[in-house]
Amino acid sequence: MTGAPAQHASHSTAAKRAHAVMRPRSQPLPVVFVTGHGWGHGVGLAQYGAYGYALHGWGFDRIVDHYFPGTTLDQTQRHSVRVLLLPNARRVVVSSGSDFSVRDGAGKRHDMTAGSYTVGPDLKVRVAGAQRPRALPGPLFFLPGAEPVSLGRRAYRGSLRLKSSRRRLQVVNVVGLEPYLWGVVPSEMPKRWPAEALAAQAVAARSYALAHLHRGDFDLYSDTRSQVYGGIAAEAPSTTSAVNETAGQVALYDSEVADTFFFSSSGGRTANVQDVWAGSDPVPYLVSVQDPYDTLSPYHNWGPLRFGSSMIAKRLRVPGQVVDFRADVASSGRVRTITLVGRNGERTVTGSAVRAALGLRSTWFRLGLLSLVGPGSPVVYGSPARLTGTTRGVRSVTLEAKAYGAAWKAVGRLRVVNGAVAARVRPRLTTDYRLQSGGFRSGVVRVAVAPLVRLSAGQDGVSVSGTARPLLPGASVEVQRLESGAWQTVGTTAIDANGAFAVQVDLRPGSYRARVVAGRGFAVGISETMVVTQ
Repeated sequence: MTGAPAQHASHSTAAKRAHAVMRPRSQPLPVVFVTGHGWGHGVGLAQYGAYGYALHGWGFDRIVDHYFPGTTLDQTQRHSVRVLLLPNARRVVVSSGSDFSVRDGAGKRHDMTAGSYTVGPDLKVRVAGAQRPRALPGPLFFLPGAEPVSLGRRAYRGSLRLKSSRRRLQVVNVVGLEPYLWGVVPSEMPKRWPAEALAAQAVAARSYALAHLHRGDFDLYSDTRSQVYGGIAAEAPSTTSAVNETAGQVALYDSEVADTFFFSSSGGRTANVQDVWAGSDPVPYLVSVQDPYDTLSPYHNWGPLRFGSSMIAKRLRVPGQVVDFRADVASSGRVRTITLVGRNGERTVTGSAVRAALGLRSTWFRLGLLSLVGPGSPVVYGSPARLTGTTRGVRSVTLEAKAYGAAWKAVGRLRVVNGAVAARVRPRLTTDYRLQSGGFRSGVVRVAVAPLVRLSAGQDGVSVSGTARPLLPGASVEVQRLESGAWQTVGTTAIDANGAFAVQVDLRPGSYRARVVAGRGFAVGISETMVVTQ
């Protein structure tokens, strides 16, 4: 093209300035974190609080009155309970270290020598003097002699009742109310705690048992469905003494045995029953009270715990990843309900459901959320970028940045307005950003920075030149022409020490651009499109 007239070049106004030829990074999902107080449902007697009150000289009756205001202590007329040990056993081993006996369903009593006996659903037992086992009419009651009877390796006071249902056995411990509590109180409260705290626990456990009697073949479960009952192996002198000191005493309200719930740690205040269990009617004595000595509990405060929004959505069946939430919180601090906002809809769940799904210690918790969104595509060197974020359950938020090859550092505190934050940044090279609050951090947003590239045609019609900023000596330059809808490289060179470049090309009419590959923390930079006309 030597001797050809000068060609005219213009820059397409439709084309955008240098952007990397790369897919935008997907935006990070929100990070959800949880902090909370206490351990347990929060209704009734807080065991760590009772521990603290006992250390400060309170008697068991005063402790019970504090946690169940308006109740009075009185004597129960109930003397025994039936505790379900095994609901559906294929066979069991009953034993005793001394001679004992079994009473069959017809009321006949049979002697048995000390030892172990395997019994199945056929209720065949080898009684004393018999050559072989024979079936006895059920149910069977194994009664102790000088020593208690055992089920497997665990000994129990009272008797063991075996009832057959064709292929399975149900085993129930028929035991006196006080001996039952001997095995409950040390299973529910540390036996080393002060006597008055143990006595308060004994009253609460006795009352709770009588307020939760089942109808049918048994009265109580031996686990947390009623109370944990460990039999003789669980007993301790301190707790047995506490039970005996309060023998027969129960908390009454309006002449009925009170429903004396208890739990481990309140976090500083117990809860109203209706705040914890949705649909519950208010109960005059199951109300929120201050619990100042709960500070002795290792679970007075807990967290923070970090959860992914996808995991929360899966466990609580939220439509799409969780991006926001709204909480309904009671005056006691317990969460009544939370409305979780997913990408595809919302779902409202109870605080108890959240506690169960996430394995939290209580419903006195606070959800926090940090979410940061960046521009999604690279920005040109020297240009600003806007970051936006969503926050929930936090009071202050700091923006942190990590430039390519550097360490994280705080950029500054952001103003939170109705749970939203925004920041205008001007990174000089590719930089990661995140939000930080209370030790928790959002997902990382990367703002890629591309060099600012300018391209112009030479007056000789056979060359192009340009510049790149910042100075990137040695960076690769590709001059490209648009052909059949695709960019084809027509010349290559490198950036010089002054940030300039030049290269000879066949400048026939068409669209051209310069593509700079710098690396070193920069995205690929692309000039505006230059249009050459004859």
